[in-house]
Amino acid sequence: NVPLVVEIGSGLGEAMAHRAAEVPEHDFLAVEVYTPGLADLLMKSAANGSQNVRAVQANAPEVLDHFLEPASVDEMWVFFPDPWHKKKHHKRRLVSAHFVDQVASVIKPGGTWRLATDWQEYAIQMRQVIEADGRFENLNPGPLATDSAPDQGWAPRWEGRTLTSFERKAREAGRIPRDLTYRRRTD
Repeated sequence: NVPLVVEIGSGLGEAMAHRAAEVPEHDFLAVEVYTPGLADLLMKSAANGSQNVRAVQANAPEVLDHFLEPASVDEMWVFFPDPWHKKKHHKRRLVSAHFVDQVASVIKPGGTWRLATDWQEYAIQMRQVIEADGRFENLNPGPLATDSAPDQGWAPRWEGRTLTSFERKAREAGRIPRDLTYRRRTD
């Protein structure tokens, strides 16, 4: 059985095209609504000689509910989802309790969920909703920052995630990307 990696919101495909070339024995599925981004992913993958990349132009909730089989995903990626900065738009954020439930249904027990964002407030929200669900274990546990304790619980930057133009721009703007890595509990 070939391991399946799914990226929700693959953007311009930089992360997936890079990783698919490094790990040709895995299958990769990009879920993206932006047509030019999917085209870029497929062109980059072809240029890399990768034959293990597939793409679906769809909204993530529909793919998680209707396209993927239960417990079929070995690794899920959500890198730099739209943070919907304004408070009144926070309800539009992808990583919510409902989304966590959807991911939990398609990821295999023991499977990995990798996330990254360059918005600290969204990173905290991601941790809170994922950890409140109880079906995922933070592989880098620790408390959120307080006045007397340093910030903990973030994963080191995953070496399998290439530095994308989006992340580079965030760093240039002074934002610090936060990585999270979770394992789907087996109990």
